[in-house]
Amino acid sequence: MKLMINDELHHFAAPLTLLDLLEQLNHSLEGSALAVNQVIIPRHNWSSHPLADGDHILLFQAIAGG
Repeated sequence: MKLMINDELHHFAAPLTLLDLLEQLNHSLEGSALAVNQVIIPRHNWSSHPLADGDHILLFQAIAGG
């Protein structure tokens, strides 16, 4: 399956959830936020949210401030 992650093309074996993706990327979960096809997915849904071929994922660090 092809996924665009932060505007960079990546290939993964399906099936894949958001949590699986982060684990395969060795990306820290702490402070992370992400959107799939311009929709922010809450952290409690990451383990059950399936990814599909062609999804666009924006992965970023959430920053608190005021």
